[in-house]
Amino acid sequence: MNILFIGDIYASPGRRIVAQHLNELVGAEQIKLVIANAENSAGGFGVTPLTAQELFSLGIDVLTTGNHVWDKKEIFEYIPREPRLIRPANYTDELPGRGVYIARARNGVEVAVMNLQGRTYMPATDCPFRKADQLLRELPENVKVRFVDFHAEVTSEKVSMGWHLNGRVSAVIGTHTHIPTADERILAGGTAYQTDAGMTGAYDSVIGAEKQLAMRRFLTGAPVRLETAKGGVELHGTIVTVEETAGRAVGIRRVALS
Repeated sequence: MNILFIGDIYASPGRRIVAQHLNELVGAEQIKLVIANAENSAGGFGVTPLTAQELFSLGIDVLTTGNHVWDKKEIFEYIPREPRLIRPANYTDELPGRGVYIARARNGVEVAVMNLQGRTYMPATDCPFRKADQLLRELPENVKVRFVDFHAEVTSEKVSMGWHLNGRVSAVIGTHTHIPTADERILAGGTAYQTDAGMTGAYDSVIGAEKQLAMRRFLTGAPVRLETAKGGVELHGTIVTVEETAGRAVGIRRVALS
């Protein structure tokens, strides 16, 4: 079965290009489950009930997030009521929402989608490695297909998570940097891995924001308010092919559409 993961959807340009391409992509690639990271879907910072519902209506089955999940106050009441929108599992249990969702793919196969967040140069959270172990212990034994969005800053932490979960999950795909990496591969244990799936949004930008504003931040050190860029919009993601009986990945490849 083919699983499509769409990299960080950034504001309205990212949502629009998903609307333009998703149905055709699902049909052409025989996609059975669509997962997307939506933590920047509302104006580049956070996710709202409206943007989440918009993305679900386009055909996305599960939305993952990251450190920006709490940026919009409306999400605190919405996320406990919408199990398809998950947040990093290694945030404290006192916060609303969950870090795992078991989805039913279009071919009837159950898929556990898990969300974890790194700790290097990121907000304080519990250990993602130990939390991953806990999540796997708690999953039903019959759910063999297991997909992890690891939202982290540094490549070494992401690669380490790939090896930590090698042979125990179907895929570990990284998010957060908004820059797609060319290291997609299948590890020896049957786990598909990519350090970062990239961004779905405007690439004539600085990771989604207007170039001049971002550069002014670096040049002056002033707290310049960033605005969403509009040019060079692209959809970036990854298709993972999984043998659903054993949950082993047998293929992985990048997707880039404009």
